[in-house]
Amino acid sequence: MPTNTAADRVARLLNLVPYLLARPGIEIAQAAGELGVTDKQLREDLELLWVCGLPGYGPGDLIDMAFDGDRVTITYDAGINRPLRLTPDEALALVVALRMLAEMPGIDGKDAIERALAKIEAAAGDLADAPVAVRIPGDDDRLATIRGVVERRRALRITYYTATRDETSDRVIDPMRVLLVDGRAYVEAWCRQAEAVRMFRVDRIDGFTELDEPATLPRQARSNDLRSGVFQASPDQPLVTLLVSRDARWITEYYPCESVIDTDAEQWRVTLRASDLLWARRLVLGLGSNVVVLDPPELAEAVREETNRALAAYDTAVA
Repeated sequence: MPTNTAADRVARLLNLVPYLLARPGIEIAQAAGELGVTDKQLREDLELLWVCGLPGYGPGDLIDMAFDGDRVTITYDAGINRPLRLTPDEALALVVALRMLAEMPGIDGKDAIERALAKIEAAAGDLADAPVAVRIPGDDDRLATIRGVVERRRALRITYYTATRDETSDRVIDPMRVLLVDGRAYVEAWCRQAEAVRMFRVDRIDGFTELDEPATLPRQARSNDLRSGVFQASPDQPLVTLLVSRDARWITEYYPCESVIDTDAEQWRVTLRASDLLWARRLVLGLGSNVVVLDPPELAEAVREETNRALAAYDTAVA
């Protein structure tokens, strides 16, 4: 099962070109050993480098390399060995992103973010002072108000959008705490409708009213262990098995998987728990031809029916 995340691979690719430039003609096996990856992973990284380079992405813009048996040499580095120079648009986009990150509640390393922001603003000059309003969904006044409700230990009536089912519902919750996970604010609460502890993303709360009654938590209400993420897979949730192509492999890094089997160079057999089959259906439909449902049969049938309805709608539109 692969363990490298997308972030690991980006960091490795950024280091790979200068590493190879300093070692022309190095054996792939030696390079793989020194970089701590398998020969197969390094060859896949080299294949990816071949389509990386400068804007335009045509001949003369992309990184190029030459192979001599099992040895590799970078023949064109696409300017990666030169200091980075940002265009005005790129500098402004980076300033906006850093400002947003610095304003995010509960984020670690704010000192480093502010130092980096100060350097880029100094380099950008007057451009950095352009009026930009940075607002984080679910933050600011809404988040502060919800924090106050939690501190006062009051119940909340909320209108909540559930993305997995693409539906909006009204429910009463007894808040337990507000927390930040993976850059998003959540309310952990006892949901009276589900009769269980649930996590509610603040930016998906379309409306809320503080009730004139205290938050009442039953004895079985326990906070979740979120060290492995918000989604907590359990044996009672549907087990889904998919055959995914190269372009859909990102799901193994984005979603917790129970198993990932490298069936061949082009496909992986992926097994994961789904919150429900409606969510699984939306995931599969979004991946299109890059995925095949192997199990359960009812998911395959639901995807087939939804696909046929979509095709019929196209036929009607054409007619």
